[in-house]
Amino acid sequence: MTTRDTGVRASLDNHRLPNPVPIGEYERCPVTDVLRRVSDKWTLLLITLLGRRPYRFNELHRAVEGISPRMLTRTLRTLESDGLVEREVFPTVPPSVEYRLTPLGVSLLEPLSALADWAVDHHAEIATTRRRPT
Repeated sequence: MTTRDTGVRASLDNHRLPNPVPIGEYERCPVTDVLRRVSDKWTLLLITLLGRRPYRFNELHRAVEGISPRMLTRTLRTLESDGLVEREVFPTVPPSVEYRLTPLGVSLLEPLSALADWAVDHHAEIATTRRRPT
């Protein structure tokens, strides 16, 4: 198959995987690394929210039911260390902090939206298949 037939980008379509795939290669794969990061429990939701507008910490905490302040802090710090989110501290008393996506974080919104669209379009089919006896 070609990219023209499948719509798959050439970087995936033409990439040859060894058989079997060595675990070390899989662990070092940049795709594996990024997918692990964005697929954790809270990251995708926070990136989506921050893609709409900047948020202050307490606004984010109120916007995400069930996330603890500790987990919100950890997730934001991880996204900041990855360069996807930036944190701005305002010199108020007490200090206030605002989070926003960096240009790198903004560039992630389009591929995540494509994946979300695919998931919505195919969720019923996947759910039906899951219910079939094996």
